Amino acid sequence: DICCADGTQAVLVEGSGAHFCTGFDLSDLEQETDDSLLARFVRVELMLQKWHRAPFVTAALVHGKAWGAGADLVAACTLRWARPDATFAFPGAGFGLVLGSGRLAALTGTATATEWIGSGRSITTTEAVTHALVQPATGIDDPAQAMEHLRLMVARLDAPTLAQIRSATQTRNPGDDAADLARLVHSAARPGLKARIQTYRASLRAGR
Repeated sequence: DICCADGTQAVLVEGSGAHFCTGFDLSDLEQETDDSLLARFVRVELMLQKWHRAPFVTAALVHGKAWGAGADLVAACTLRWARPDATFAFPGAGFGLVLGSGRLAALTGTATATEWIGSGRSITTTEAVTHALVQPATGIDDPAQAMEHLRLMVARLDAPTLAQIRSATQTRNPGDDAADLARLVHSAARPGLKARIQTYRASLRAGR
């Protein structure tokens, strides 16, 4: 992140390894219960809301897969740069989960968000750029270049001014966060969450 004496001005998120973020960790799914999964999804949504409402600039530099919660994290950022190899997917509706839909629709429009969420399909960088989910990472080949871009952007602003700009440019009302959380809880609290995830994961494996 970029910090100054009176507070953070910008934070960059980028993935290590082959992908940006492939989403919710289901490696211990057999040990989970409906209740523990619900609690984990609620924590994810609360984190995304705080990230989306942060008083500083949040940026993502995406390569490889940004799927599930990874794609939701991208959608919650102020600036969203994608390399040509990046792909995005919003598969949660496949097991009955409503997570991040409002933030996505605010970027892409209702029709595009509905189709992407409903299909759960992979979205290329080209399509994501066309529908304003991301911008191409033109001239940004690595995190160091991204950080320099952010540094130059915020250098003329102090943290209080930047916080006011962030607040003024928000397109969603704070009350939307409570509604998003309620929708998530309602969808995740429906009995059989773990079974639905197991069925969804089996269908993915069968389709390989």
